[in-house]
Amino acid sequence: MADVSIRNIRKSFGPVAIIKGVDIDIRDGEFVILVGPSGCGKSTLLRMIAGLEDITEGEIRIGSRVVNDVPPKDRDIAMVFQSYALYPHMTVAENMAFSLKLKGTPKAEIDRRVKEAAAALGLVPLLDRHPRQLSGGQRQRVAMGRAIVRDPQVFLFDEPLSNLDAKLRVQMRAEIKELHQRLRTTTVYVTHDQIEAMTMADKIVVMHDGVVEQIGAPLELYDRPANLFVAGFIGSPAMNFVQGTLGGQGIVLESGAVLPLESRPGLADGSRLTVGIRPEHLQIVPAGTPGAIPATVSVVEPTGSDTTVIARAEGGSLTVVVRDRVALRPSEPVALKPLAHQAHLFDAEGKRVATA
Repeated sequence: MADVSIRNIRKSFGPVAIIKGVDIDIRDGEFVILVGPSGCGKSTLLRMIAGLEDITEGEIRIGSRVVNDVPPKDRDIAMVFQSYALYPHMTVAENMAFSLKLKGTPKAEIDRRVKEAAAALGLVPLLDRHPRQLSGGQRQRVAMGRAIVRDPQVFLFDEPLSNLDAKLRVQMRAEIKELHQRLRTTTVYVTHDQIEAMTMADKIVVMHDGVVEQIGAPLELYDRPANLFVAGFIGSPAMNFVQGTLGGQGIVLESGAVLPLESRPGLADGSRLTVGIRPEHLQIVPAGTPGAIPATVSVVEPTGSDTTVIARAEGGSLTVVVRDRVALRPSEPVALKPLAHQAHLFDAEGKRVATA
């Protein structure tokens, strides 16, 4: 196991800059997830750590060693790909053992490692099967087993669950997290799915357009997003945004409703603000309730454990999540009351506004 240090990393393809100066510190044994929309540079950064992409500028260290010019096979890393990348003519056991055979590891040691990894991943009954005889989840376990037997300093995962169905993704999320808690190997994991990031990571790195927007623990990013991009990306359903103007009584929203503030931001009256409100921090109250945002029900989505209501209001749609079953119908007038102490404030540049 080892620390991973990424310093001022840049990557360009000709004149096009893909990674624009990234700094990340990953501690020994930490599970770090790089998350962001497609095209943000997260997979390119992972491939640079693996040695599959050249570094235009900057430095990557694994442990005490700078690995910029070290070939992938000598970096002591193991990578799990989205496509599984299993050899179709080999059995499960042979796939898992292949890299060790290439290194000249004694047969007894190979057998021991394969059996240990297979036992940890529930693959023992499948060791004699070929990949075509396995389900998607089983193939992903084999790909993970092939990485585990190498006992690397760092595991790298490149969107490993994106080919699985929804139920299996949930199951595999739990299995990967449990596996990491047992092995405590430094892990860097790439995904565009912020639910995966929230549920699995010790630390999340949110990327956008080749830069790091924020680094922190999952709940830190959820509770204190640094800017509008992080606020809108982290959380499902996504955070609601409404425009408002700072005044003496609080923030006057576009609808005319006033959001009272427990503590005041250090801005002058008349300053324009974006107010972020999580769906679970909006309350549905009777139409005409003073201080609430007038709205009209657009869609009601019951899931059993809770209900999502999408309503049209001045300035756009607002999403509400309630833990009860509500008897609402499309086109029904309602009012939405934000929990003022849970509101997030952002300035005209999209940065989080501190309150006194």
